[in-house]
Amino acid sequence: MTFPIYRKYKNNQSYFKVESSSKFEEIKLESGKWKRYSFEVSILPDRNFILDMCTNYELYWDEIAENEYMIISNQVV
Repeated sequence: MTFPIYRKYKNNQSYFKVESSSKFEEIKLESGKWKRYSFEVSILPDRNFILDMCTNYELYWDEIAENEYMIISNQVV
């Protein structure tokens, strides 16, 4: 798998940058403002979350390009 991988929830409320099999970033719309959260995962459920975003994403996430992620990233408060 080649990282980074970019995804967004189908409702456009969260955007993700998967940096590795144990690290990802989420930009989430909260109260009308974009906020960034970084995660270093170590437990199995979180590792499975990353794996799902990378391989079984079609049901919950859409694949996006880096430039779409960067547009949202530039709006973070």
